[in-house]
Amino acid sequence: MTLIHISKTRSRHWLAAIWLPMVCLVSAAPSWCASAKPDLPTAPTVPEICKQVDRHYNRLHSLSVQFTETYQGMGMKRTESGTLLLEKPGLMRWDYSNPAGKLFVINEKYGYSYTPGDAQAQRYPAKQLEDFRSPLRFLLGHTRIEKELTNLTLAQKGAEYELRGVPKDMEQRVAEVDLTVTADGAIEAIQWKETDGATTEFHLSGEMPNPPLAADTFSFHPPAGVAVVKGMAPI
Repeated sequence: MTLIHISKTRSRHWLAAIWLPMVCLVSAAPSWCASAKPDLPTAPTVPEICKQVDRHYNRLHSLSVQFTETYQGMGMKRTESGTLLLEKPGLMRWDYSNPAGKLFVINEKYGYSYTPGDAQAQRYPAKQLEDFRSPLRFLLGHTRIEKELTNLTLAQKGAEYELRGVPKDMEQRVAEVDLTVTADGAIEAIQWKETDGATTEFHLSGEMPNPPLAADTFSFHPPAGVAVVKGMAPI
């Protein structure tokens, strides 16, 4: 009798070993089954990605990045590339490798543009260039995306995310801004779409945070024999 009793007990244990996992798979799952399920990662929200971008750039004082800029509108298409240097509170220096030698500098008072071979360099009041700076103000880290853009949406693009919105107080001119950002908040591309159909797109790479910059980085020194004249704001 003892042998029969032990055999039945082992049989019940063996059946339980098969039956219990099946219950977890096919039933509403008691709490001890549910707790065994791995936690799945949740998709980030618009506020979370915005804060990540803000944190990434707000900690910087200056930035160096490689850029490719494509402008399409007014019946033309232009692609240029080079190195962009930025320093708070809004200083910029564009050293172009294509076209080679072209230079565009913005400091506290003026902006200057010069193309090698020209007899003149153009000078503009810095305030006149706010629209030019607008697509890149996020890189300068003195703004919050959720305060600057309305109707924000978020979509995943492979390993990156695309933030899309409309700049506040610029709805009459700008239809949409798209920011392609990494999970840690670095901006890899900016697309600026105007209401007249013109688009400006920046692709960014090789980001260097807080590079050492010379004191005169954002000064303009015209080449010998080149006159500086008042110019119209560049496209």
